Amino acid sequence: MPKFLMRRWHGYHVITLFIVAVIFTSILIWYQWKIGVIGLFLIGVVAIYAVQARISFERDLEKYISTLSYRVSKAGEDAITNMPIGILLYNEEREIQWANPYISLYIASDVIGKSLEEINEELLDLANSDDNSKLIEMGDLTFLVSLEKDERLMYFQDVTLIEKTKARYEEVQTVIAFILLDNYDEVTQGIEDQVRSRLVSQVTLALNSWANKNEVFLRRTASDRFIAVMNNQSLNKVEANRFDILDEIRDLTGKEKLPITLSIGVGTGEDSLRELGLLAQSSLDLALGRGGDQVAIKKKNGKVTFYGGKSNALEKRTRVRARVISHALRDFVLESEKVYIMGHKQPDMDAIGAAIGVQKIAEVNGKEASIIFDYHDIGHDVQKLMEEVENHDDLWSKFITPTDALEEVTPGTLLIIVDTHKPSLVIEPKLLTEVERIIVLDHHRRGEEFIKDPVLVYMEPYASSTAELVTELLEYQPKKLKMDRLEATAMLAGIIVDTKSFAVRTGARTFDAASFLRSNGADTTLVQTLLKEDLEQYVTRAKLIETAEYYRNGLAIAMADEGESYSQVVIAQAADTLLTMKGTIASFVISMRKDGIISISARSLGEVNVQLIMERLNGGGHLTNAATQLKDVTLDEAKEQLQAAIDDYLEGGKQK
Repeated sequence: MPKFLMRRWHGYHVITLFIVAVIFTSILIWYQWKIGVIGLFLIGVVAIYAVQARISFERDLEKYISTLSYRVSKAGEDAITNMPIGILLYNEEREIQWANPYISLYIASDVIGKSLEEINEELLDLANSDDNSKLIEMGDLTFLVSLEKDERLMYFQDVTLIEKTKARYEEVQTVIAFILLDNYDEVTQGIEDQVRSRLVSQVTLALNSWANKNEVFLRRTASDRFIAVMNNQSLNKVEANRFDILDEIRDLTGKEKLPITLSIGVGTGEDSLRELGLLAQSSLDLALGRGGDQVAIKKKNGKVTFYGGKSNALEKRTRVRARVISHALRDFVLESEKVYIMGHKQPDMDAIGAAIGVQKIAEVNGKEASIIFDYHDIGHDVQKLMEEVENHDDLWSKFITPTDALEEVTPGTLLIIVDTHKPSLVIEPKLLTEVERIIVLDHHRRGEEFIKDPVLVYMEPYASSTAELVTELLEYQPKKLKMDRLEATAMLAGIIVDTKSFAVRTGARTFDAASFLRSNGADTTLVQTLLKEDLEQYVTRAKLIETAEYYRNGLAIAMADEGESYSQVVIAQAADTLLTMKGTIASFVISMRKDGIISISARSLGEVNVQLIMERLNGGGHLTNAATQLKDVTLDEAKEQLQAAIDDYLEGGKQK
């Protein structure tokens, strides 16, 4: 404590003693005046001392304050000048008025009068934005620039080491990947051991070479399985090459006439090795659910990135699996109080046909099942079928509205979803939270969005349609089946529509299913009647096709005129028709729908994976059949986004 402050403390005691002495002396004068006079003298001495002490204190205090103010001022000037934090002032015209020496070392020695944009464009962006801070790289350094808008003042803190440490931490984070030769059993079945051994040796050698090149630890765990451990730095490296090992293995085995493809599931973003393993397995399941020959990378936040998926899905489902699923479905139906069947919004022939087939499964097992259907949300392509259903009293009685379904749901209700696996696409999403047991039957490639916790999933992207899958399930029902003509015809119509009259995505099992339905009363003449379109719709589609033009090699893009809108069915049909044109390998149709949403339908002959292109626009579908919907964009903006997605797909090696 300064001495003058100590004296101030003593001064207070002197005043106290002075007051006490005056009181005491007054008493003495009353009784002993001589002693009182002496006391007065002493009091006078004390008073003089107190006055001098007060004057000295005030003088010292003034000197102390003056000295301290000078020191504080000097310290502030030294700090601004020498502290390792940059300071910059600018005016309303975004011109620099003053900068301390520290920041001048990194931007320029003479910055006064220069604009922020001349120094760094990001400084101008920060000054004009609503942000208060931003990381800005200047040369080899990274600065955290903090902004005081009212003062037009910027602080520059060098965080280069911190950012490098963060980047290094991210680079060394552990990543786990599961690698599966996803059609190994199918390809090697029946071949000689020597050929199989040579094939496996070639694949293993290629994988080991890829692992060594990218600093990946790889170990084989089974004849068709590998586990890979790497860090994020290695993952970024293989991502930069878009997992070219997929193409390498496919080309290598293709030369042997035994094409083997890889499916890779990658888990990243977790500190726990157990959680990483679970993410990797979930990613592998997702890659296989999408047809294989691709990589799925799943992060902790649930975001998934896909690479590959160039080849069409090879049929891997077996009759055994169909029989097992059929019996499991029967057991769930028998255990339920009530069965609901629901497809996707604006159901097509496949969704309605599959729903009718599932209803038949419930019926042969003695259970009443209801098909959830919104008559106000159907397209022209199913209008004729629904008119036939309305005239069929028994079958029409099985259809209920979403509102009625919600009112009648019970704890023992079973909900069977057909022809979709995305919660956002079902007719009544609220039912997904009201019903505890849900079954999913679908033939689409699995996407990121999926119905939560289903009790049974039968997803086969190798199938032509969901109606085909349901037909096989019907075949394995233990009780004798009697199908109505309209029921069998509706299911056959679903297969015919999704295969474009058996022209695409058609396998031997597709014809087996069609044969089964035909033998159970399906009427091919009625199918043609159901699929007929009116002249007005044909002319409308032709008008849309007329706008088509080619973008890059063999990619046809048609776009509706501003102010015109078309139904989803017409948009899809236009894409199908465009694909039949000479020289067209893929077609895309862009149009405003009746509800104001812009829709893009995409079709391909297989050389171009339109699913990956549509997924870049938050859509999805199949390799040869996909679509997406865009909100809050114009038609021209939608076309630009589509062309950018096509460019990204083609220039990225046909991978996502």
